[in-house]
Amino acid sequence: MKKTKNEAPAEEKITLYTTLAGRAEAEIIERKSRFIGHAKHVTTEAEAIEFINEIRSKHSQATHNVYAYMVKENNIQRYSDDNEPQGTAGIPTLDVIRKSGFTDAVIVVTRYFGGILLGAGGLVRAYSAAAKAAVDAARIVTYEQYTEFELKVGYSDYQKLQYDFPTFGIIVDSSDFGADITLKLAIKDIRFDDYRQKLSEMTGGRITAVKTGNRFDYK
Repeated sequence: MKKTKNEAPAEEKITLYTTLAGRAEAEIIERKSRFIGHAKHVTTEAEAIEFINEIRSKHSQATHNVYAYMVKENNIQRYSDDNEPQGTAGIPTLDVIRKSGFTDAVIVVTRYFGGILLGAGGLVRAYSAAAKAAVDAARIVTYEQYTEFELKVGYSDYQKLQYDFPTFGIIVDSSDFGADITLKLAIKDIRFDDYRQKLSEMTGGRITAVKTGNRFDYK
């Protein structure tokens, strides 16, 4: 990200992305009913629906398969009580996502009825707890936006430049050693301009960092 005189300091412009690290499940027992929470990172509504259908198929004999998901693209939020009393299952499950501050995730809570009615308050607590347990197992992670860039350098320059990579937190994605060396690298957005300036100073402007893209990373 480039700074101009009218922009806020770089420290205030960090772009963060909080989601789940992967997929997990966790189970709780509430008055003989089994509540199995399943949580997964997704990036599209289609992926969320595919996961819901997978859990429904796996637990087709369950009393309920409640779900909720939130997808950053188009700001999509959906939930289903799956025949539990309105407001006692889907909304509490969705609230686990909302209140935890992450996105691009789907949660399915499977219930096998144990013969004892829980009441509205008991259902809310049980579905919330199972959803939260699954989220804790899947792990919430926060990624920061990185700039991807390329350097083409000679061998003598490479020996000198590589010592600065750890200082700037540069990730080496690949190195192609031919007549010259082509490096594909990534650096936090807020440090790209500083590194580009340092690179110009070190090489007298002979070597430039060519920006090739952006991504989220937590390294």
